[in-house]
Formats: sequence, C-alpha cells, structure tokens
Amino acid sequence: MTQDKKLLVAIHDVTPVHSSRLARIMPMVEAVIGEGKAALLAVPNFHGQGMINSDRDFTAMLRGWSDAGNEVFLHGFYHRDRVEHTGGMARFKAKHLTAGEGEFLGIDLVTARALLVDGRNRIEDVIGRSVAGFVAPAWLYGDAAKQAIAELGFAIAEDHFKVWEPSTGETLSRGPVITYASRSPARLLSSLLWSRVARVVLKPMQDVRIGVHPHDWDAPELVTEILRCLNDFSRTHHPAHYADLFA
Repeated sequence: MTQDKKLLVAIHDVTPVHSSRLARIMPMVEAVIGEGKAALLAVPNFHGQGMINSDRDFTAMLRGWSDAGNEVFLHGFYHRDRVEHTGGMARFKAKHLTAGEGEFLGIDLVTARALLVDGRNRIEDVIGRSVAGFVAPAWLYGDAAKQAIAELGFAIAEDHFKVWEPSTGETLSRGPVITYASRSPARLLSSLLWSRVARVVLKPMQDVRIGVHPHDWDAPELVTEILRCLNDFSRTHHPAHYADLFA
C-alpha cells in the first residue's frame, strides 16, 4: 500500500429512517478500513419522515461515530427534489440521474441558504462539532447551491467526478466515484459491472472514492461486491479522511 494514495469511503443517507441498516453497515465497513475513517452523510429530515434528533438511540449512535473520528457531512435537508424542472440539462439530470432526489439541483439561492443553515445547525447540535462539508443528494448541484455552500463556508464538497473547496473553487481530487444502485434489476447489474471494472481501471488513481447507501445492504450480491471492492482498494490505498486532501 502506498501511503500517498487515498481511499475515501462515504456512507450516504445517515438518518434515523435507516438506523437498523446503518448499525449493520458500520461494523462491516470499519472491519475493512478501520475505525473512524468513514465519511457519514447525514440528512436532517430524510423525505420528511422525521428530524435527525427525533430518535435518542440514533443520535447517540451518530455522536459516537463522530467522536470516534468519522467525518460527518451535511447531505441535503429532505433528500427529495421539490422543484419542477422545466427544461434543459437540469431536467435531464433530474429525470435520468436520480429517482427524484436531486434536492439541490434546481432550488433558488434563498431556499438553498435557508436549508443549508438549518441543516448544518441541526447536524452540529447532534454531533457537537462542525460538519466536515456538504454533499448534495445524488451529487447534483445547481448554480445557486454552489454559490450558497461557498458563501456559507462549507469546507469541502463533492460530485460524481471531483472533490473541491467551495470557497476557492479549487479541485482537491479528481476521479469517478464508485457507487451502487439496487432499485431495479438493470441498475443492480450495471452497479456490479461498474464496480468490478473500477477495481481494475481505477487502481492507478491517486484517490479512490467509494459511496454506499443503506439500501445497498438489502441486496446480498451488492454487499459481497462492496466488501470485495473495499478490501481490494484498502490494499493499495490508505483509508483516509476527506480533510486529508488538503494535505
């Protein structure tokens, strides 16, 4: 393993809604990458099903993970797209790149600021420290969202192809994220194929990002492939924090 080569592992949709799944996922991921090395993407009110502080057992679990060293990111607010996209590239992305979850793709600047401030406050109240950054649901950002996260001082953001510092626009890392989908047989198959290809073609990359979702753990074949992918890259890349990209 080359110390300079980094493995960044993010667990998306950290919310009380997925509490039981997350309790299964974390030990399995930590068994590969080590304790305190994951990025946890927390949603304040996932699909409007309850605030992140509504479940004491969950908040204690999240606070414990944060205390152990895992980075906690703000990951949208509702994780649900509530904008009617009227045309152009935004409409295409909203329709084809996500199942109605591109929350920060089409919202205006005022709405973006309000959700970001409220969401950040709620997450920080739970973990007792600053969030590590912001990641938009489905990795989809509109111009207003990018402006708002820069104005509000979020340290790090990422999309499908890069990680950057919002305040300066500086790219901290480039490369496609390895992620999975299980909402249809075709998407599950394509996820398995992409992961197997990525385990080979991305090995030379300086930084490798792997993003997993709670529902991935509902498909045993995805769990097997995710763990194989984590194990493969952990042999060649050092499990790291996103903040380490500044170094």
